Amino acid sequence: MQMPQTLELHNGDKAPATFSPKEYARRLGALRAYMAQQDIDAALFTSYHNINYYAGFLYCSFGRQYALVVTQEHSVLISANIDGGQPGRRATCDAQVIYTDWQRGNFFVAVKQALPRASRLGLEFDHLTLPNHRAFAELYPQAQLLDIAAPCMNLRMLKSAEEQALIRQGARIADIGGAAAIEALHDHVPEYEVAGHATQAMVRAIAEAFPGAELMDTWTWFQSGLNTDGAHNPLTSRRVSPGEVLSLNCFPMIAGYYTALERTLFLGHCPDACLRLWEINVQVHEAGLQLVKPGARCSDIARQLNALYLEHDLLQYRTFGYGHSFGILNHYYGRETGLEFREDVETILEPGMVVSIEPMIRLPEGLPGAGGYRGHDILIVDEHGACKITGLAYGARDKIIGS
Repeated sequence: MQMPQTLELHNGDKAPATFSPKEYARRLGALRAYMAQQDIDAALFTSYHNINYYAGFLYCSFGRQYALVVTQEHSVLISANIDGGQPGRRATCDAQVIYTDWQRGNFFVAVKQALPRASRLGLEFDHLTLPNHRAFAELYPQAQLLDIAAPCMNLRMLKSAEEQALIRQGARIADIGGAAAIEALHDHVPEYEVAGHATQAMVRAIAEAFPGAELMDTWTWFQSGLNTDGAHNPLTSRRVSPGEVLSLNCFPMIAGYYTALERTLFLGHCPDACLRLWEINVQVHEAGLQLVKPGARCSDIARQLNALYLEHDLLQYRTFGYGHSFGILNHYYGRETGLEFREDVETILEPGMVVSIEPMIRLPEGLPGAGGYRGHDILIVDEHGACKITGLAYGARDKIIGS
């Protein structure tokens, strides 16, 4: 029997889309306008974020490759046979090509089937491996391969009304997760128990608000003591003790859109040295919230917040940028790096951008108040300033639990 390299599979009705047809048309329209301006006849996306952004499909790779071909006439999803009919049920696109596992090169056979020829081909260079770049060059030997990663990132940075509505829901659900974590917090509880309680609360809330959504990749980090020194330190079985710094980090994902809520906590009491550091970080956090407004430059915000840490001789303990864009798959598969509060980012804030403010300092063992102190809120920039959409209280007045 000759096993096929590609096939078609229609299995079940379309699932309800998170966004309207008008919203996907808006996104593709902006992309096609850019392509026409640059004389690009086809875009070939391979990243999680752009495939999800333009087609509403979030793939699970497990060593396989996926793509979305966009021309002026149509959009075609390339997916793996292992996924069955799920990509077809979920994706918003004009056509689909499924490749099989019977030969290793079948992904490229499917790409060529979806896009027989190209003269100026847009690719995401920041997502391409060197072998794949060579493979696409061999697949289209007459084509000029062009990097469209940054322009597409810039198109994603301004959020539509539908995106903003979804992100607001995500912020509401992050608050639910934060409240659930605090509910589970008590002396000697392991980190993973607190995180698990928060994650389950968020998953239930997403299921209630979005009954047609896929429930995936929502999670919580809860760190204690020494484990708070890194913003992305994973869960452990370490048990919580009163009087040590705790860090709560909730990340709900809805249809590929992440939001985040992060809070510093203490159980029972907060030592004086810790309280001083915590309150300084809250001051920087609140100053950052006030600086987010249209017309502000990302690098200027970073420098102004640096000055506050410097007043207290703490700038050397700052651990990363002061915040970044939020939207499609931020904090997991990649983010819009053109919109970050760092000294080397000159982007000007505009209405429709969604950003975080998340200052953090880390003092190593041996210093008074050793540990990591952080806070994280999300804001939507509007014509008049910015609206903070995460709402869980923060600071020593509210977050010394059980005091």
